[in-house]
Amino acid sequence: GGFEYFYGFIGGETNQWYPAIYEATTPIEPEKTAEQGYHFTDDMTTKAIRWIRQQKSLAPDKPFFTYFAPGAMHAPHHVPKEWADKYAGKFDQGWDTLREEIFARQLKLGVIPEDSVLTARHAGIPAWDTITPVMKKVMARQMEVYAGFMEHTDHHIGRLFDSLRDLEILDDTLIYVILGDNGASAEGSLQGCFNEMAPLTGFAHLETEEFLVERIDQLGGFDSYGHYAVGWAHATNTPYQWTKQVASHFGGTRNGTIVHWPNGIKAKGEVRSQFHHVIDVAPTILEAAGLPHPVFVNGVQQRPIEGVSMAYSFDDAMAGERRETQYFEMAGNRGIYHKGWTAVTRHRTPWETGAVKLPPFDEDVWELYDTNTDWTQSKDLAREMPEKLAALQRQWLIEAVKYNVLPLDDRFAERANPDIAGRPQLVKGNRQLLFGGMGRLTEGSIVNYKNKSHAITAEVEVPATGAEGVIVAVGGNIGGWSLYAKGGTPIYTYNFYGVNRYTTLGTAEIPPGV
Repeated sequence: GGFEYFYGFIGGETNQWYPAIYEATTPIEPEKTAEQGYHFTDDMTTKAIRWIRQQKSLAPDKPFFTYFAPGAMHAPHHVPKEWADKYAGKFDQGWDTLREEIFARQLKLGVIPEDSVLTARHAGIPAWDTITPVMKKVMARQMEVYAGFMEHTDHHIGRLFDSLRDLEILDDTLIYVILGDNGASAEGSLQGCFNEMAPLTGFAHLETEEFLVERIDQLGGFDSYGHYAVGWAHATNTPYQWTKQVASHFGGTRNGTIVHWPNGIKAKGEVRSQFHHVIDVAPTILEAAGLPHPVFVNGVQQRPIEGVSMAYSFDDAMAGERRETQYFEMAGNRGIYHKGWTAVTRHRTPWETGAVKLPPFDEDVWELYDTNTDWTQSKDLAREMPEKLAALQRQWLIEAVKYNVLPLDDRFAERANPDIAGRPQLVKGNRQLLFGGMGRLTEGSIVNYKNKSHAITAEVEVPATGAEGVIVAVGGNIGGWSLYAKGGTPIYTYNFYGVNRYTTLGTAEIPPGV
C-alpha cells in the first residue's frame, strides 16, 4: 500500500522470461514473448522510466519515490545467453579460490577492515576439488549465468539512472542501491539445479548428474528455472559464514549498500561502517525529504516507525552509531547485534529441505562474536565469555517479545500449505466453481488441491471447427498440470518437476456445441 502505481509480480519470485505480472491489481500478459526478446528486468525498467518521466512532466516540483525491486538476482536465474557467455571460463577456478579472490578485492577496495579474517568454509559445503570434472563444468556454467544475470541487471539499473540524468535530476535524487536479498541464496542444493522447485520442496535427488549435464546449454534459458550450487552462494557472501535464511550470521543478513546524493551529501566516494538495518531506510528518506513520520494514513492510525535515520552518517564517517541493537530470526535461526557484539545460533540449514527432523530450540548451540575487533565473525568467544553470551541471549528474548517474534516456528514446507499452517484461506472446502472470461489467478485464490486427488469438470462451448486449446492450467514447464484439447481430443497432463510428464488422453473427440 501507499504507492500510486504498481507494476511487477506478487509472489516471492517469478519466471523472468514469462512473468506473472500485475499492473496495479490487474493481471496482465507481456506485450511480446521471450522468443521475441522479452525479459522482465528490461520491461520493468522501461515502465519505471516512463512513470518518472510522467511525474516530472505533470508535477516537476513534486518529489517522487520509486521502489525499484527487480526479480534479479533471486532465482530463477534467467538471462539472454550472450550475457552469460561473456563470463565463459571465468569461474573454472571454483568457489574456494573465488572466495580468496573476492576477499583480496574487498581488502584492496577498503570495504572491509584491513585486519579482517576470511572465515572457513563449513564442512557441509563440499570443497571444489572434490567435484567431478563433468559436474565442475555444469557448476561453472551456473555461475556464468548468475554473473551474466547480474551484469544484465546492472545494465538496466544504469538505464534508469541515465533517465534521471536526462531529466537533469540525478544530482538531486537520493538513491539507495541495496545489493542483495539477505545474503546470497543456498536454496539451489549442493549441486545446483535446473528447476529450483525440486530442491526447495525436498526433491533435489530427481535431478541426476546425467540430467544436469544434458541441460547445461539450456541453463538461464526459456526452458530452465535454475539456481546455482550452495558453494557459489557461500563464495558470493565472502568474507562471512553462511547464507540467506541463516539470519544468525552476517552471511545471511548483511548487504553492501551504495548511497548517492551529490546535492545532499558533501562526502564523495567514502565508506561508512555504522551498523544499520533495512527498516532504517524509510526514516532516512523521510528526514531527507523533510517529512514527519505519518501518524494517520487514510484515517488509520499507524504503528510507530521502528527505524533510525542514517542521515547523521552521510557527512560524518566517525559519527556514533544510532542503531545499537537489532534482533534477527528466520525459521528458527536467530541472532542479535548490540554495540558491535553478536550472539547467534543456527537452527536449520537452508539446503536441507523436505521432511527434516530439527533439534529442540533448547539444544541449539549459540556463538558469540565481537565484531568491533572481528568484522567477519571469525572467532567464536562463547566458551571464553559465557556471561556476555547469556546477557545477549536474554536481550534477544526481550527484543523477540517486543516485536512479536514468539512463538518460534521452525516449520518450512508446512508453512506453505494453509491446511497445515492454519493460515486464512480465500476458498475453503474442496469444491470451487470458476467461470470463463476471468483473468489469471494466484494459486492462493483457488481451492487447495496440493498433494490431494482431484477431479476437474469443465463445461465448454466447442465451435464448429473443433475443440482446441487450454481449458484450465496451473504452473508451467517447471511443474503443474493442464486440462486441454488438442485436435479435438481432451488431454490431461501432470508435469512432475519438469522431470516426468504423465498424460491421460481422451478416447473420443469432443463434439461441437455446448
